[in-house]
Amino acid sequence: MIFKNFPLMVLALAAALFTSCGSSTPPIISKSSIGSGTGLLVRKETFDVPPVSGSVLASCAGKPRDKHSMPVYAFSDRNRIVRTTAYTCSESDHLIYGSKNATGTYLRYTDRVRSAAADWSFYPVGTTFRIKGLPYLYVVDDYGSALTGTGTIDLYKPSKEVMGQWGRRNVEVSIVQWGSMARSAELLSNRTQFVHCKTMLSNILRLRPDLGSVAAR
Repeated sequence: MIFKNFPLMVLALAAALFTSCGSSTPPIISKSSIGSGTGLLVRKETFDVPPVSGSVLASCAGKPRDKHSMPVYAFSDRNRIVRTTAYTCSESDHLIYGSKNATGTYLRYTDRVRSAAADWSFYPVGTTFRIKGLPYLYVVDDYGSALTGTGTIDLYKPSKEVMGQWGRRNVEVSIVQWGSMARSAELLSNRTQFVHCKTMLSNILRLRPDLGSVAAR
């Protein structure tokens, strides 16, 4: 009987090995079995983030604040203090999206590039940045309803364990390149049935009235 069912057992084992969070064929390995040797880091990490520099601390004096009492910056301010949180695709409010971000591509977590979520009227889709003390380049390719109206950036992590290791931190961020307001407006215009998407789009159009035609497509 064991040998008779052996092919079925092999298929089941193969399916278990290749199944990932929310997708049957993602270009990243399973969130529960991240290891070295594939461009991804091990599950346990050490985030050695240095304190915010004095000059960046001084620059936020007198700036308006969001609901978390964090400074709200102008787009000309590339170095800033940012409240960061962490999320993973196995959280209950992200299960329906699986391993995909808000642009429809896969969330990234490699030793060079990592995904992040933000309010796209604060950080337009495609915005790239670095966190002081860390070697990775982060790309805003996702958003979240809890982020709307704040400058908080949610950093994608591959598991709840790594998410918990990061927790919530105020860090120094340097903007490498701003993303596209036009692309943000285009994507959000098709999702206005969701309150947070409608709110982000309204804020983008307030900042960039010339994008009204893009949003109307």
